[in-house]
Amino acid sequence: MSRIPPDSYLVQGGRRLSGTLQPAGSKNAALPELAATLLTDRPVTIRNLPKIRDVQAMMDILRSLGASVERQDGQSVRITARNIDTSGLDMELCRRIRASILLAGPLLARCGSLRLPPPGGDVIGRRRLDTHFMALKRMGAGVDFDGTSITLETDGLRGVSMLLDEPSVTATENAVMAASAAAGTTTIYNAACEPNVQDLARMLTSMGAGISGAGTNRMVIEGRGGLLDGTDHPVSPDHIEIGSFLGLAACCGDGIRIPEVPRPDIEPTVRVLSRLGLEVAWEDGDIFVPGGQDLHVVTDMGNAIPTIYDAPWPGFSPDLTSTAVVLATQARGTVLIFEKMFESRLFFVDKLVSMGARIIQCDPHRVVVSGPARLHGTRVSSPDIRAGMALLTAALCAEGESIIGNVHQIERGYERLVERLGALGADITRGPEG
Repeated sequence: MSRIPPDSYLVQGGRRLSGTLQPAGSKNAALPELAATLLTDRPVTIRNLPKIRDVQAMMDILRSLGASVERQDGQSVRITARNIDTSGLDMELCRRIRASILLAGPLLARCGSLRLPPPGGDVIGRRRLDTHFMALKRMGAGVDFDGTSITLETDGLRGVSMLLDEPSVTATENAVMAASAAAGTTTIYNAACEPNVQDLARMLTSMGAGISGAGTNRMVIEGRGGLLDGTDHPVSPDHIEIGSFLGLAACCGDGIRIPEVPRPDIEPTVRVLSRLGLEVAWEDGDIFVPGGQDLHVVTDMGNAIPTIYDAPWPGFSPDLTSTAVVLATQARGTVLIFEKMFESRLFFVDKLVSMGARIIQCDPHRVVVSGPARLHGTRVSSPDIRAGMALLTAALCAEGESIIGNVHQIERGYERLVERLGALGADITRGPEG
């Protein structure tokens, strides 16, 4: 253990992995659902919570506001937000995670005013907050930003019709949570449709909000005009984690099964990754990735080089662009990968090049990948959650030893990777906490 630097994984690559990999609860659903517990003073039980750093941070933020947060078992928590005081909000924790912006809608509806710092999170390019505040302003909020903190105030939120200037996932979630407690009916056009938005809508519906249109770009919310009810809600499986595991299974799997997969949530990912040769079998609700995959780039008509690009749901998730890049390094042929939504997401590819990948970075948004490449172990650092998971996948299928630093970033979004992947035959050792 002493030879492994702090906050690092030591990975022995080249091992074939096999077995069953149970998906965790969705990070991107759990975080807004924890924030939504502020919309009621009654107990809320959330089950299937992923045991990751961002979820722990959000629960600590709720405690700082005065909520009671009780672990029921390893994957469930009971939260009672009976007495909430925004003056106790832990500003430092809010600065660490992007999800702290999800407090804006619920706390504004509950308390009428709050002050937040700009949120933290991954550095993957500019991630504007304007859409959040445009939506809350439409509902009757005043918003002021002095360069260091954001102040929001209202004398009462009201239902309105609004058109979001972009289908932002977290802005949609903030608007839906605020609208659920507002007086009157809110219609949101250009709403985000992602599975985690749909899961939040199911939770809010079980708390007494009237919501229709979840999963489409037009959502209608019948507000309660006050606090919602308590509920018992299971977090949906993480479609981003499952997509990451599909890439892992294709690159270095010898038969990996992922059980209890929500097929509609995963089919858009399978459709895109199949253009790099991924083959899967659906078996009684499970998805099975056979070993010995013939990874190859499926060319466009006329043998033209294809493009893989991200888009809002049901397009290919930008959170899986990094996985697609690594998979492409192992596929026969050439592909252009176009990251349209975040201008810094692809800046991790130099680390893959140092491992032997053949990648040309055209600009911040586009890379050309030619494969297959024989990757070799080296020392790299994780710049963000998704790139970190992609680098771990590359290290597992590389020859030799790799050290991946800054792994607390990966652990913000992926639960117990050393243990779970170790059960499949991976050789990963974690260094001490940094």
